[in-house]
Amino acid sequence: MKKIHLLLIKSFINPFIATFFVVMFILLMFFLFKYVDDLIGKGFEWYTILELMYYQSLVQISMALPLSVLLSSIMTFGTLGENYELVAIKSAGISLQKAMRPLFVVILSLTVASLLFSNYILPKANLKLGSALFDVTKTKLAFLIKPGVFNNSIPNYSIRVDSKDNTDKLYGLIIYDHKGTNGIPKIIMAKEGEMLKTDDGKFLIIKLKDGIQYEEQSGKAGSYNPRQILNRTRFNATEIRLDLSTFGMSKTDPKAFGTSTQVLNLKGISRKQDSLIKKMDTINRFTKISMAANYKQNDVARGYTKIKVKPIVVGTDILKNIPKDYRMQTLQNATATLTNVSQYLENRVPAHTNLEGEIIFTSVEYQRKFTLAASCILLFFIGAPLGAIIRKGGMGLPVVIAVVFFLIYHIITTVAEKSARDGSLNPVFGMWLAFIILSPLAAFLTYKATADSALFDLNYYKQFFIKLLKIK
Repeated sequence: MKKIHLLLIKSFINPFIATFFVVMFILLMFFLFKYVDDLIGKGFEWYTILELMYYQSLVQISMALPLSVLLSSIMTFGTLGENYELVAIKSAGISLQKAMRPLFVVILSLTVASLLFSNYILPKANLKLGSALFDVTKTKLAFLIKPGVFNNSIPNYSIRVDSKDNTDKLYGLIIYDHKGTNGIPKIIMAKEGEMLKTDDGKFLIIKLKDGIQYEEQSGKAGSYNPRQILNRTRFNATEIRLDLSTFGMSKTDPKAFGTSTQVLNLKGISRKQDSLIKKMDTINRFTKISMAANYKQNDVARGYTKIKVKPIVVGTDILKNIPKDYRMQTLQNATATLTNVSQYLENRVPAHTNLEGEIIFTSVEYQRKFTLAASCILLFFIGAPLGAIIRKGGMGLPVVIAVVFFLIYHIITTVAEKSARDGSLNPVFGMWLAFIILSPLAAFLTYKATADSALFDLNYYKQFFIKLLKIK
């Protein structure tokens, strides 16, 4: 390997590692901001949140890798251009395309690694993340009590508070206790309360101060008695002990999410798509048979008589061809048939629509594994020529340009994917639309960078307009 190749690879590796971890951190922060309400204030152990962040980090590698390639390629060739190292390389008789070859081998290796990661590791990470998020979002703790809203997450209790401070003190409490009351709730009202947790973490204690308790009881005979017994008890201090084990976090078996398309590899997606297509064919076949039965003409005399009857010509007014005595019965039969057809279709159309959407989604997810990997190559051939043209290194202008081009790529991909899932575009064409649009741009930038074009040189455009307008 030539020394120039080692120089280019070393110049690329350091910015790539730095930008990769920066992008991973930013995407992880977006994830935490999205689920901050489900994570904060529920008393989760630190390792639970760390486990969730670990699985999310694995999931977002496929998204962070293309952006890191784009950023690092712009920064690498921008730094080389800014330090006049590209000029020295070209003066040695090495063109830009030859200079990009060793980095292209590196990017090709990253592409293959990304494809293997998306096929073998990403489905398992999605499975673990999905089950962990399900456990986190469904966990209900007493710390979810919000002022002014009745909270029913605690079994057999309904709690409302007027206000709450940062020290877990509650004010203006109303508690409906349905535990062992035979349908008649026990009402507890207190001016002040405080939430505490036992040392073992198994119980939640609500200490109440300055309140009153109302408890209604049935008659002594056990039957209905209009004169009910109402007990009213005032207290200065009391407490309610709640068992946290009944509504704490529990682990869900990840196999419960195993049928989702996002947790399958390429082979699993192909099998699922084949089974969905077979199911769709079965539904269409049975629908065709059922619909044909409603429009089938019964000719019971055929084959049993030799009498030839002249065919009846039916005009636009069908009722005129039916005897008057049978017209009402014919209309009733037609109405019943139409009702059966409409009801059958109303029951079949939602299932058909959902199944068609699942087939499209499997095609989208199948192509996504290839597009995420191939995006590294596309963005490299956009970033490397851009860096050679702008001739600026560092985290300033290259980052801005990289973000702009990545947003263009991401917007095109998102819009095309949505159109594909709606059925407006073919799933294969929709997932590769960004490549179809941006590949000519990559070829154009590579050509301009090879020809030392002043594409982003403001002085060039200034001189051009001065000559155009003949301004001295």
